[in-house]
Amino acid sequence: MNDLLEDTEPSHCIENFRLAAGISRGEYHGMVFQDSDLYKWLEAVAYQLSVTPDPALREAADSAIRLIVQSQAPDGYLNTYYQTHPEEKRFSNLQNNHELYCAGHLIEAAVAFARNVGDTRLLSVACRFADLIDRTFGPEEGKLHGYPGHEIIEMALVRLFRQPGEKRYLMLARYFIDRRGQAPLYFEEEARRDGNRSFIWNETYMRYQYYQAGKPVREQTAAEGHAVRAMYLYSGMADVSAETDDPSLLEACRALFDNMASRRMYITGAIGSTHIGEAFTYDYDLPNDAVYGETCAQIGLCFFARRMLNAQMDGRYADVLERALYNSVLSGMSLDAKRFFYVNPLEVVPEACEKDDRLRHVKPRRQKWFSCACCPPNLARLLGSLPSYAFSAGDDTLYMHLFISGDVCAALAHTEVRLSVESEYPWDGRIRLAVHTPGQYGIAVRIPGWCRGYELKVNGESVPSEPVSGYIELNRLWRENDIVGLDLEMPVLLMRANPAVREDAGKLCVVRGPLVYCLEEADNGSGLHLLRLPLNTVFEVRDEPQLLGGIRTIRCRAFRESRSFAEGQLYAPACRADETAETQLTFIPYFAWANRAPGEMAVWIREI
Repeated sequence: MNDLLEDTEPSHCIENFRLAAGISRGEYHGMVFQDSDLYKWLEAVAYQLSVTPDPALREAADSAIRLIVQSQAPDGYLNTYYQTHPEEKRFSNLQNNHELYCAGHLIEAAVAFARNVGDTRLLSVACRFADLIDRTFGPEEGKLHGYPGHEIIEMALVRLFRQPGEKRYLMLARYFIDRRGQAPLYFEEEARRDGNRSFIWNETYMRYQYYQAGKPVREQTAAEGHAVRAMYLYSGMADVSAETDDPSLLEACRALFDNMASRRMYITGAIGSTHIGEAFTYDYDLPNDAVYGETCAQIGLCFFARRMLNAQMDGRYADVLERALYNSVLSGMSLDAKRFFYVNPLEVVPEACEKDDRLRHVKPRRQKWFSCACCPPNLARLLGSLPSYAFSAGDDTLYMHLFISGDVCAALAHTEVRLSVESEYPWDGRIRLAVHTPGQYGIAVRIPGWCRGYELKVNGESVPSEPVSGYIELNRLWRENDIVGLDLEMPVLLMRANPAVREDAGKLCVVRGPLVYCLEEADNGSGLHLLRLPLNTVFEVRDEPQLLGGIRTIRCRAFRESRSFAEGQLYAPACRADETAETQLTFIPYFAWANRAPGEMAVWIREI
């Protein structure tokens, strides 16, 4: 963001703030939402500083915060694009220009810094801007009756309300959600008044459902439009529902989650089937090579799944969270954390990415940076906040969602519970919890939906029980140093897709535990589309400490088509028997692909 990386896309993000603050002279460069990159980075820094003091990182953050404070206008407004384009009217193009989106990320960073670092300078900036937005938008006469084209301010305002803040922040979040999609459509009014044009040009229902604004949110039952915007909106809806006790809003969230998870989500947890609008399309449309699967969309899915877990402790939400996190979220970053994917495909042929314009959005190797750089800092803030996804506290029960090693401290209604967790997850299913707080309370352990067998013990003695909504709750009088042992069976599974998914008909996918596996050309040669996998193949799981940072590979017997064609012959009569040659395949975890030389990759393999 300081434009110090060589041979990569410039950001100009910091320089835009310097322009807005009057420190530099020049012209604004970059996307209209560029400010949000800095805010997301600051949020990630707040989480990191709460775990590991780092003077250099703290000084970098202090420098950025001082610059943001200097950039804010006297009335509280803050958006470097509009502040460096005084000829353009504020809040005149909500549909496209991301002012409220940038404000939302500012608020999220400010709350994170206040909570995790104890620094409220950014919070003061965010509250002044939020107060200005509250004076500008609402149902009252004289205010704008609009809502953002790109959502996130909804959940940010709820977070500001929980800081604790003022209730009007919650009411403003609810207003943005309730007003969305109501007739007359605000974006149509805005277009007539200010001459704006929609990103989606055709005059169809999807012109506004791209923004999730084609109809009121409680009437929406299918995940539609831009996938990131959708996840941010649904997350805000879940937050507002929780704070206002609105069952109709929660029911809409359930319907949207169910539609997405059961009809519009890839096996890797990726969402967004088309590059046109970075959007959902229709039920079971899940192309592997043309998928968009933006890293930010999967991150947004994690936001949404966690909020649904907060509303209802149902393991299916944690299953989706885990699936996205361990596969399509992690694939967005290289193993050395220096390169990033914007798009996360499930099938790649490098020549097609280069020469087929329909696939130009797919890259066979990660990039240093992007002109639209929303994904890298978004990934950083998700990973930084990971502890809040691993556990959650009920009144008298601590829920374990993710099996991540570390120390846990959580406040229940009547006690503060301390635990420590040891595991080698996701490589094996042996998890151990050591209890450090004696007393009467519950520990609820998740049994993943992929798990076919498990054993749960306390101090070495088996606990016979069946999971309820994906969790087994152990409510007992705990003693210090009690040990909870959970052993999850992790066989290699061959998965099929619903027959309605045309692209995966007759194909199989290899999965072990939460990890989806794939084939790469580096291990299996080119022509991955010629490989065929028998259902009865025997799998060998190998520990490979020197490969790709230390992974477990899966090897098995398979077959490769080997039909002979004459030179120049494009078609030939079909033979009665398939001509195949036996071969050995090596599968690697999907998140680790594209960390070697560019080559073909495939998640789904044809069945023999």
